[in-house]
Amino acid sequence: MTPEAQPDQTGTSEAEEFADVDDARRRLGDVGYLADARMATTIFLQSRLGKPVLLEGPAGVGKTQLALSLAQATGRKLLRLQCYEGQDETKALYEWDYGKQLLYTQILREKIGQVVEDAKDLDEAVERISRQDSIFFSERFLAPRPLLQAIASDVPVVLLIDEVDRADEALEAVLLETLAEFQISIPEIGTVTAKHQPFVILTSNNTRDLSAALKRRCLHLFLDYPTPERELEILRSKETGLADALSARLVEVVRGLRDLELRKAPSISETIDWARTLSVLGVTELSAEVLAETLNVVIKYERDNEKALKALPRLTDPNAAVPDSRGGHGHGHGHGPGADHAHDDAPPPPPPAALDESGADGRAVRAAKDDPGRHDTDYYGAPGKGAAPKRPVPRSQGERSFARKRPV
Repeated sequence: MTPEAQPDQTGTSEAEEFADVDDARRRLGDVGYLADARMATTIFLQSRLGKPVLLEGPAGVGKTQLALSLAQATGRKLLRLQCYEGQDETKALYEWDYGKQLLYTQILREKIGQVVEDAKDLDEAVERISRQDSIFFSERFLAPRPLLQAIASDVPVVLLIDEVDRADEALEAVLLETLAEFQISIPEIGTVTAKHQPFVILTSNNTRDLSAALKRRCLHLFLDYPTPERELEILRSKETGLADALSARLVEVVRGLRDLELRKAPSISETIDWARTLSVLGVTELSAEVLAETLNVVIKYERDNEKALKALPRLTDPNAAVPDSRGGHGHGHGHGPGADHAHDDAPPPPPPAALDESGADGRAVRAAKDDPGRHDTDYYGAPGKGAAPKRPVPRSQGERSFARKRPV
């Protein structure tokens, strides 16, 4: 056993410390997490500076997985605090086991009676009982939660505080003492200080802004969706079974889906699941039909599903012709080979209904009749060619027009 791997009296090993940035990157890679230089630098600094790391970014980019991989790479125990709305400090720090306290009280009823049996009055009896408070408010009846477990642990741990942005701001105030001093104050017992400083990873999906006080105590790292090259590298490392060329095409399709402004964009883990699904199905070519049949692996909302289905033909074949959304105007887009596109800038031919009996364009005939100035000045007040002679109306025509009787 080499000196640097020699365990100390607490049973931990100095080998868990990262030697440098490259060592951090290599050891995370050994457990299946491909960290870039910026991430590896942040993790190395955490181990040397003893500061928590706050990971922010969209869901599914590997924030939680980094904490799991860090625990594996360092051989530390993983403790996880999953945050949620309405969570109070008792679920994060500790709470008293009231059921156990009540049970012990019932069992020790006779003993308590012996303590107060010769008391002169009620005040003396209460005084004698109060001296025993420390028995029922001791570590025996304390139920530690993740934060206290991490501080009081006899072995080094990785503490994951997941989705801290979902918790109320009151929990952030509780975290300040823990993250700054690595200690927790219990009024009935005292202050518990960490025996081994934990590696703390906080994750946030940016559903709300975190306080400046909390961010000030942390090293900050924003994780976004990876580049195509990096995501393909991740797929290869997971050994999905999908051919390399198909994996590269799948990555491009997933990136196209993320650009659709979906309610929930496909995550990296869902890309891996999709690749494994296609591999199990024995797919040898990515087509819109095949991807549509397995779209439920990466799309989780019906509204997103409709957007994705419309986009798949374009994403699988960027050269595919897309019909005009204005409706069919017959100018040949996507109507088979030989479609003439030379008239794209010319006006469309008239529909059959626009032709008159002689076959001429009725619209052109009507336009020719619309001669500006052909009316006299009395026509809507517009200047014209002069007053046109009024056509006389026979008296008999007027009589015929008004001779009809109105219906009763």
